[in-house]
Amino acid sequence: MKLRNLILFAAAVLLLAGCDTAKKVPYMQNIDDLPSTALAAAVADAGDFSIKPGDMLYISVSASNNDAVKPFNKIQYLPTVGGSISYNIGDNSTVFYLVDDHGYIDFPVIGKLHIVGMTKKKVEDYIAAQIYPRYLNEMPGVECRIQNFRIFCIGEFGHPGVINAENGRLNLIEALALAGDLTLQGKRNNILLIRTDAAGQRTVKRINLNDATFMTMPEYNLQQNDILYAEPNESRARTAWSTPPMVSFGLSLLSTAMSLITFITVMANK
Repeated sequence: MKLRNLILFAAAVLLLAGCDTAKKVPYMQNIDDLPSTALAAAVADAGDFSIKPGDMLYISVSASNNDAVKPFNKIQYLPTVGGSISYNIGDNSTVFYLVDDHGYIDFPVIGKLHIVGMTKKKVEDYIAAQIYPRYLNEMPGVECRIQNFRIFCIGEFGHPGVINAENGRLNLIEALALAGDLTLQGKRNNILLIRTDAAGQRTVKRINLNDATFMTMPEYNLQQNDILYAEPNESRARTAWSTPPMVSFGLSLLSTAMSLITFITVMANK
């Protein structure tokens, strides 16, 4: 009877533990309680992230007269049969602009431009203002994109590693999908986001994916070179434990000694 009660107790403990684990797996558990106005405000406040040292930028200047803006573009426009225009982008070093450690880029004709800390939109407006009306008689169109926008995912992801965003932007859910989601052993309520700002200062933020309010956080929209760390849960930590080599050797030696003592004892009693 005692054995039966013990088995039933153990089964109940395992069932409760399983229920507790199940509650920690689903994302955005309170999504239905999140006001639509909160999500709308988060989208409106998403804004644009700032340019940082080490960013590699694609900057294109356009106008109604292609010949007039040629000096302001690293892209080489090539005429083709039929009068259409193609372009040769060459290699990265000759096409893209690398923001140096002091926050400058070397722009054709204009020279050194200090753009660190600016948003992409501000960079576009700033360059246009440097060109018009000094060099052109019309306001040019300027497009700026980050070519090396990447996120680092480490820890309990299905596919940890580096995620490169070709369109120069990424949010948290997109990063999770591209990283193969979290494994079942990953702590969904304790994702660590490590971010370095334009001044080189690092900040750390913990994100609870079980709570849908993370979609309204400023950190929901990731920035270039963000680091996401998914911490393993207690179950994963226990399975990852291994016996140190010296302890294994000691236990093996002790087991051998005990076997030898048992053999000698048995032989002596015969």
